[in-house]
Amino acid sequence: MQHIENAINRRNFIKATATGALTTSLGISGFPTILPASVFGKNAPSNRINVGAIGTGRISLGHDMPGVMQYDTARIMAVCDVDSKRAEIGKKFVNDYYAKNNGKAYDGVTLYTDFRELIQNKDIDAVIISTPDHWHAPIAILAAEAGKDIYMQKPASLTISEGRAMSNAVHRTGRILQIGSQQRSSPQFRYAAELVRNGRIGELKTVSIGLPGDPGGDEEPPMPIPENLNYDMWLGTTPYVYYTENRVHPQNSIEARPGWLRCEQFGAGMITGWGSHHIDSAHWAMDTEYTGPIEVSGWAEYPASGLWDVHGKFQTESLYANGVKMIVNNEFDNGIKFEGTEGWIFVTRGDYAATASDPVSKKKGSKALTASNSKIITSVIEPNEIHLTDSKEHHGNWLESIKTRQPPIAPVEVGHRSCSACLVQQIAMKLKRKVYWDPIKERFRNDDEANSMLSRPQRSPWAIS
Repeated sequence: MQHIENAINRRNFIKATATGALTTSLGISGFPTILPASVFGKNAPSNRINVGAIGTGRISLGHDMPGVMQYDTARIMAVCDVDSKRAEIGKKFVNDYYAKNNGKAYDGVTLYTDFRELIQNKDIDAVIISTPDHWHAPIAILAAEAGKDIYMQKPASLTISEGRAMSNAVHRTGRILQIGSQQRSSPQFRYAAELVRNGRIGELKTVSIGLPGDPGGDEEPPMPIPENLNYDMWLGTTPYVYYTENRVHPQNSIEARPGWLRCEQFGAGMITGWGSHHIDSAHWAMDTEYTGPIEVSGWAEYPASGLWDVHGKFQTESLYANGVKMIVNNEFDNGIKFEGTEGWIFVTRGDYAATASDPVSKKKGSKALTASNSKIITSVIEPNEIHLTDSKEHHGNWLESIKTRQPPIAPVEVGHRSCSACLVQQIAMKLKRKVYWDPIKERFRNDDEANSMLSRPQRSPWAIS
């Protein structure tokens, strides 16, 4: 049990990374001290960061590409999607933005339908990965090995083993990777974390997190694969299954929520979809960003039939080495409640939504930050107290990190750890019993059945080597 109590924290992780003491099958090294000439060389036009966008669907057009394009320090010069129709929409979206912004016609965006070709373009310095979950880690690994910095949508990975391989690759290559946990760049989440860390509610005892569940659906018949979709590449490492539109994404809408979000083959459901946000924010306040729970139990309701098979109603309970208990439940109000010996704090997004089709309904007049006593949230964090990184905007923080070569506010290992905590909970939900997690070894203790769920078989030729 003692080695669990010494679970790795941020300071130790950075120290281990710098010294090479943290070893894995892929190895880790520190960040480079020489900046890439393609970004800051004498001939770089306006010293802008050239960005390629991989995935041009709902989250890309509604959140990620606009988030980057608002900065003059960056230029999206390429877009890629396995659906050529969506790639064309993405290309027009970017060209139209720059044309309107510059007041003249613009046609400077290159279109790709194979991300491997995009990341081999030496003029591209960085990539945005806005794909379905099962493609996050494989693309990030190849992009890092190609020398690209990365902004990647959460969750970090489909499995814990993929997440570990991705974090190792990013550190080994010295790349900057920002996980799209944008709540870290929302002031109420940062302030809530500072209040908890500075003891405003006394000793933290319990963290209660409200996440939605997903409804099931009907059986869906096989359909002809659209000519504009490279379906084999879209499936990637996952097993081949017949095409049907509600398994992938709508062919006549970008804004509508895609069906893959409700298929376990491509993700874990809301436990990672929203869990990666709220559990990451909870870890920030708990000072457990570089570790994870040590005991987890849970249950969930899964559809008995139909195409969509991710969890619906559920609850998990996790115990951390510092004695804090985390409860996650679909019936709690969406957000995070920190309960201590001297009061509580509740933080949520309020009126914010990443996309128009955000599945979480908002309560009228919902406040982003509340507490058991108003004096808790009006208190001032003094200069000698703990102050967390103050990021004004998540994509801007990433671009600044590319320039400075300093870690962003949501670096790859932090994203991997928050995703791992979600996936450990999903495994407990699937097994319907308590599991015992070792966050240092990233293995379950004396549990071959649970350990068999740390990875999934990977289909050639897309497997992570």
